[in-house]
Amino acid sequence: MSTVEEKQDFKIELAQKIFLLKNESIKGIDRSKLSKEILDTIEEKDLAPIYEYVCQHLGWTKDEAKLTTMRQKNEVMLKELEAKISDAENNMGEQEVRDALLAKAEFLTQLGDKESATKAFEATESKTSGVGNKMDLVFSQIRLLMFYEDWRGVKKLLAKAKLLCDQGGDWERKNKLKVYDAVFATYTRDFKTSANLFLEALATFTASELFPYQRVIFYAVISAMVSYDRVALKKCVVDAPEVLTAIGQLPQLELFLNSLYNCKYKEFFRAFVEVVDQMRADPYLSPHIKYYMRELRAVAYAQFLESYKSVTIDSMASAFDISPAFLDEEVADFIVAGRLNAKIDKVAGIIETNRPDNKNALYQDTIKKGDALLNRIQKLSKVIDME
Repeated sequence: MSTVEEKQDFKIELAQKIFLLKNESIKGIDRSKLSKEILDTIEEKDLAPIYEYVCQHLGWTKDEAKLTTMRQKNEVMLKELEAKISDAENNMGEQEVRDALLAKAEFLTQLGDKESATKAFEATESKTSGVGNKMDLVFSQIRLLMFYEDWRGVKKLLAKAKLLCDQGGDWERKNKLKVYDAVFATYTRDFKTSANLFLEALATFTASELFPYQRVIFYAVISAMVSYDRVALKKCVVDAPEVLTAIGQLPQLELFLNSLYNCKYKEFFRAFVEVVDQMRADPYLSPHIKYYMRELRAVAYAQFLESYKSVTIDSMASAFDISPAFLDEEVADFIVAGRLNAKIDKVAGIIETNRPDNKNALYQDTIKKGDALLNRIQKLSKVIDME
């Protein structure tokens, strides 16, 4: 991990505040304070396009006088930047022209003017040499699109960044790209990919323009718990030096991880409630709360049942500190969905595990595929005979 962290991009921070303000289900939020902080940032930087977006997104009434003033200030600054570009083109070299174009692109990105910024970055890229510098331009555009939740655009830019990286990107940009890719994977519910990428990026994390190092630990642990098997979780997360150095700074996360691995299910479920509240306040994880809760409960139930040939419903419910009725219904759902290899004896009040015989399953699968192949050969032979 880099010892000097770059400051978080204010647009990412602003997007987080807008997300918190918009979602009424998130408790413990001082909404008046958040509203003031958002407006203060907008007015301080004269962010006219972002002001319009925020008013529309949050249902605020636009202050037309304030908006006009911000637009006028933006126009003055843009004219100055255009003059510098013209001067560089007429009197200076290629590097000075590129620097002037970049200044305009960065200013438009700061304002949140997505369309104009895209055109400005294209002009800057045409004057840019070196894979690393081109990747930096792409990263800036990705952060702008993340602010507007334009994930289709983010996907296209990530593909572009990967192509550039294949042309010879340095290790720092490659590591940054892993983090940007991991965020996209998290948002699109590809937890296995996001866990792999976040964990790979931990040792040399440099993408602090997105979020601080502790947040990467949070994402890595959350993603891995729902996608790694027990052995991989132990090796890559529970015993990982990078995780161990920072996980204690994150409320409930250490207890959440270790209680699952150490089969302390009461502690796990209690920590789960608080961790879910943290996930609910995260713009990338929040859309997947219901899915995540269900998947991780399936992981915990499967891990518990692995140790038993049969267990009473009451005993298992007590281990998880939940009601037998809730456990009975949920385990039944997981069995029907093929997520748990077990069956419920309702009369005896027990759950019997039914672990598949791998050799027998492979034999049956081979027979099934063989029958299908023979049927296809017979159909083909009939067609040939007819001809």
